Amino acid sequence: MAKAHVHETHPDIIKRLKRAEGHLRGVVEMIEAGRPCLDVAQQLHAVEKAVAQAKKTLIQDHLDHCLEDVVGPLARDQRQSIDEFKQITKYL
Repeated sequence: MAKAHVHETHPDIIKRLKRAEGHLRGVVEMIEAGRPCLDVAQQLHAVEKAVAQAKKTLIQDHLDHCLEDVVGPLARDQRQSIDEFKQITKYL
C-alpha cells in the first residue's frame, strides 16, 4: 500500500474543491430552474476558476516539494533549469 502523500496545502485545496462542488450543484439547479444563461455562465466561470486554482496550487506544491526531494541538492549552475521550470509552470 502506498504511503499517504499529504502536503500543507492539501486541506485548503480540499476546501476549495468542496466549495466548487457545491457551486456546481447550484449551477445544475439553476439550469433546471430555467435561470438566465448569463447567470449560469457567471456561476460556471466561478466554478471553473476555483477548480483551476486548486489544480495550480496542487501542481506548484508538488513541484516545490516532491521535485526538490527527487532532485536533491544541486550546485547553483545546475539549479537554474529546475528553478526556471518551476517559474514557468506558474503561467499554466
